[in-house]
Amino acid sequence: MRNFDASKTEFCLPETPTIRPPGEPASLDEFAADVRSGLSKSGQKELYSKYLYDDLGSALFEAITLLPEYGLTRADERLLEKHAADLAPMLERPCVVVELGSGSSAKARWILALLAASGGVTYCPIDISESALRRCERELSVIPSLRIAPFQRSYIDGLREASRQRKPGDSLLVLFLGSTIGNFEPTAAEEFLKRVRRALAPGDVLYLSTDLEKSVDRMIAAYDDAIGVTAAFNLNLLLRINRELGGNFVLSRFRHEARYERDERRIEMHLRSLTSQRVKIGEDLLVDFHRGETIWTESSYKFRIEDVLALARRTGFRCERQWVDEEWPFAQSVLRAA
Repeated sequence: MRNFDASKTEFCLPETPTIRPPGEPASLDEFAADVRSGLSKSGQKELYSKYLYDDLGSALFEAITLLPEYGLTRADERLLEKHAADLAPMLERPCVVVELGSGSSAKARWILALLAASGGVTYCPIDISESALRRCERELSVIPSLRIAPFQRSYIDGLREASRQRKPGDSLLVLFLGSTIGNFEPTAAEEFLKRVRRALAPGDVLYLSTDLEKSVDRMIAAYDDAIGVTAAFNLNLLLRINRELGGNFVLSRFRHEARYERDERRIEMHLRSLTSQRVKIGEDLLVDFHRGETIWTESSYKFRIEDVLALARRTGFRCERQWVDEEWPFAQSVLRAA
C-alpha cells in the first residue's frame, strides 16, 4: 500500500500533513489533508493505504483473505499451526503477547491457546478498528487462562501501552503477522522495526511474517482476483472520500489495476481513470484526471530470505528460527531483541 516516510512520522512541520504508517489512526481533518496533498501532486497522484480500511474496507479485506488467489493468509496460518509448539519453548514464562494490527486475531489463536494451556497469558491486540477489537474479545474469551487487554492505538503507541502490562520477569512476544511489513517503503520498514526494538527489552521476541517473491502471475492474481473483491476493496477508497469528505467520484469511471515492478520487487495497486474528468471534493478541491491517469493506492513489497535476515540485523534483532511455507512461498521469523 502507498506508504509513509518514517522521517516525517513525528517531526513533520505544522503546515504539512502528517504521514503515518499502516495501522495509524487519523482524524477526518488529517484524512482531508492527505487526500488534498495526494491528489494535487504533479505527476503520480497517490493516496495512503491506511485509508482503505474503514469498516467496509476492513470487511472486504477479510473476504480477500478467503479467496483462492490470495495465498498469503493461508500460508501464515499453516506456519502458525505447524510451528506454534516450536515457538512456545523459546519464550520465558509468564508471557505478554502483543499483536500489531490484530484484526479479529484469528491467526493468533494458535499461539495463544498453546501458551495459555501452560499458564496465564495476557494478550494485547492492537488495531485501529474498534469493531475488530470487540470481535477479538468475543471470540478469544473462550480460551481459559487468557486475559485480553485490547488497545485501539497506532502500532507503536499500542506497543508502548501494552508493554506496561508486563510484570517483572514477564517475557514479551510481539506478533506482526500477515504481510503488513511489506506495506512500508524499505527505508520506512527499517525505521519502523527500529522503533519496535526500542520498545522492547533485550531477549523479547518479534515474530515477523513476510511474503516472499514468487512468480509474477501468482502475485498479480493475489491482488486482482477473478470475482473482483480486491477491485471493490480498492474502489471503496473513492467511495469513502465521497461519504466522508463530500466527493463526487463516479466509481464506474475508474478501474482497479495491479502491476508488479520488478526492479523494486513490489506489487502496486492503482485506480485508473477511464476518461478525462474533473472530480470535486468538499467545497473547494477540484481534481482533474486525464484518461488513463492513475491514483497509486497500495504497495506490497516482496522479500527474499536474505532480505529478512539483513533487515533483522540492521534493526537490532537476531534471527533465531525461520520457517518457510512450501505451498505459497512465505516466511515466519523468530527475531530476538539483541
